[in-house]
Amino acid sequence: MSAIETSGLTLYGAAASGSVAVEAALTLLGLSYTLIEGATWAESSARERVAPTNPMRQIPTLLLPDGEVMTESAAILIYLADLHPEARLAPSPSDPLRRQFLRWMLYVSSAIYSLHWIKPDVKRIGAPESSRDAVIHAVHERIAFCWSNMDRQLTPGRYLLGEELTVLDLYVAVISRFGPWRERFYEVAPAMTAAIRRVDEEPRLAALWRERIPEH
Repeated sequence: MSAIETSGLTLYGAAASGSVAVEAALTLLGLSYTLIEGATWAESSARERVAPTNPMRQIPTLLLPDGEVMTESAAILIYLADLHPEARLAPSPSDPLRRQFLRWMLYVSSAIYSLHWIKPDVKRIGAPESSRDAVIHAVHERIAFCWSNMDRQLTPGRYLLGEELTVLDLYVAVISRFGPWRERFYEVAPAMTAAIRRVDEEPRLAALWRERIPEH
C-alpha cells in the first residue's frame, strides 16, 4: 500500500458509463470505495448530487480522503495506477512504454470518449434537435475512425501495450462498449480485439462487468 491514504474514497459514477473503468481499477487494486450512483447525462438529481463536488456535474468524479477532488477518467486511472506501482497497472515513468501509455490514454479520452458528450443534447454543438439522428451517426463514424487509427499504430501482445494488463486496457474495454458498439469496434480495430476480449474475460472483473456494463 502506498504511503498516501486511499481508504475512504468516494466515487460518483453510474452503470454503463466511463466511471466503470475507474471501478475496474479500484477492484483490481483491492481498494474500498463508496459509490454514489447517478447517470448525470440523464438525471437532474444526479447532476445536483455531484455539483458541490464537481461544478461540471459530470462523472466520474473521485473524492479523495483528504477532500481533494479528481475528475477526468484518464487522469483518475493514471493516478490510481501510479499510486500503486506494485500492481503494475501502468508502465513506470522510466519504462519506454510509458510514452505510448500516456499517448493512448489521452487519445481515448480526448478523441473518443469526449465525443459522447454531444449525444444527450446535440444543441451543445449548435445542431437543431431535428438533426439529432444525423449528428449521432456522424459521431459514431468519427469514433470508428479514431478506433481504426489507434488500431493501425499498436502492436498488442496479450494486452494493448504488451504482456501486462494496464489501465489503458480497462479504459478501452469500457469505452469501446459505447456507440458505435462492440461489433463496429471489432470490425475497425482487429489488432486490439483479442486483447480487449481478454480483458472482458478477466476473472477478477467478471462480476463487475456483469453488473455494471453489459455488452450493449
